Amino acid sequence: MFEKLKEKLGLSKKDETPTVTRDDGGIADSIGTSSKDLNEIAANLKISLIEADVALPVADRISNILLKKLDDKSVRLKGDRNAVFKEAVRTTLKEIAAVTPIDLVEMASKKSPFVVMFVGMNGTGKTTSIAKIAENFKEKGYYVVIAASDTFRAGAIEQIALHGEKIGVKVIKHQAGGDPAAVSFDAVKHASKIEKSVVLIDTAGRMQNNKNLLEEMKKIKRISSPDLILLTLDALSGTDVLTQAKLFDEAVGINGYIVTKIDADAKGGCVISLLSETKKPILYIGTGQTYSDLVQFSLDWYLNRLLN
Repeated sequence: MFEKLKEKLGLSKKDETPTVTRDDGGIADSIGTSSKDLNEIAANLKISLIEADVALPVADRISNILLKKLDDKSVRLKGDRNAVFKEAVRTTLKEIAAVTPIDLVEMASKKSPFVVMFVGMNGTGKTTSIAKIAENFKEKGYYVVIAASDTFRAGAIEQIALHGEKIGVKVIKHQAGGDPAAVSFDAVKHASKIEKSVVLIDTAGRMQNNKNLLEEMKKIKRISSPDLILLTLDALSGTDVLTQAKLFDEAVGINGYIVTKIDADAKGGCVISLLSETKKPILYIGTGQTYSDLVQFSLDWYLNRLLN
């Protein structure tokens, strides 16, 4: 995981080269050869970040902040140069990617029924993520209802119904081609009769040029009044996750993200871009296909895997 970014940042191999430290603590003599100047280092770092799927504006900020930290006169680069650089990268990434987290289970404990609407492009793992979260809630003693509101895609209702059967949760469904908002309404109505309940609403993967699906999504939001709207994103989409985040946020308003297929992403930079540019939290990371392959996201968790 993240090996491409580690390689590009020069973090894959332990550097045993003795560090030469200037009296003023300057980076030019402390990293690489003494002939490298700050501008060259900044340019190389920025290119490396971009190649690792970090968006250009974010790469600019990271390289500028990082170099300022390393060139600060109060910094003395001693010992393992690689370790010093890693720590500077860690503190820089924590600074630009800091976002107030959302604890889904804690929020659900304060309201019943607690309603979550899931949106995302087809193929991002939205339906599977819903099933994983449903099982997680069930294990914590919640009554879970899934609304099969993706009535547009062939086989979507059967897919979510099969998940519901496997994990033992209620699935509210209508016939294919039906009104998706009506499905969400029925699911919320059903859950409202039961204490400590959660409603998870599946929706059709919207393409930006499909106005009908967009309007249906807005209608589902009006009818079901979700407490949270979560966008599912595929880590392998790279910098395109920002485009998707913008499209869905403009359409219905997004509160946070689920990032899937992180186990298959060798670059890792999209997470940094997403947090830094949107300032909205990632709640969960999908790490595989089984129902237990869902990790509650934390920035420390991410940075440990990136830098260690």
